[in-house]
Amino acid sequence: MDKTGLSQKAGSLVLLLLASSLLLCKSAAPLPICPSGAVNCQVSLRDLFDRAVILSHYIHKLSSEMFSEFDERYAQGRGFITKAINSCHTSSLSTPEDKEQAQQIRHEDLLNLVLEVLRSWNGPLYHLVAEVRGMQEAPDAILSRAIEIEEQNKRLLEGMEKIVGQVHPGVKENEVSSVWAGLPSLRMADEDARLFAFYNLLHCLRRDSHKIDNYLKILKCRIVHNSNC
Repeated sequence: MDKTGLSQKAGSLVLLLLASSLLLCKSAAPLPICPSGAVNCQVSLRDLFDRAVILSHYIHKLSSEMFSEFDERYAQGRGFITKAINSCHTSSLSTPEDKEQAQQIRHEDLLNLVLEVLRSWNGPLYHLVAEVRGMQEAPDAILSRAIEIEEQNKRLLEGMEKIVGQVHPGVKENEVSSVWAGLPSLRMADEDARLFAFYNLLHCLRRDSHKIDNYLKILKCRIVHNSNC
């Protein structure tokens, strides 16, 4: 091969590597809200909210993809969606359904509600990862997203606790008021019942992650920009 051919081949390889790097950057998880292990997080309130909003949107994106993957692979023709309405473990929490309702809630209460919802998902996400690992022929895409969401939910919760600490210092941590009791359902011998339990949990995760995403955008506008946006 002459020098021109070698040069063109090398150039193509460089472009391919560059494109691969860009794709990896796009799919990579957002940076943590605070450095891991940091006792005093020296990040401005504006930056904390910026990172929290990015992270919550990332979690919602992953949960939507995971739900769609599960729905396509396991739920087609089973009529799960009609049974999944209003059966989330967080339904006991009084959460606003849309932006107009959320605008009516004081930001102190909305912040606490975000914390409650995030904390209520710690247990379910831990068990979701464990049970998906035990599913026969579970797609890697579902397992990898479940692992990633569990990790990022913890990060978001830590970040929100930092935000609440800046906005309302001295506020005591509340216990989780919405307890998940769905683990036995994920282990049922009846395949339809077990698959519905997974479907319902993923449906609820997608719903709640969407709510958190919206609430944080509203809170950022109110607290950082002093506006209702």
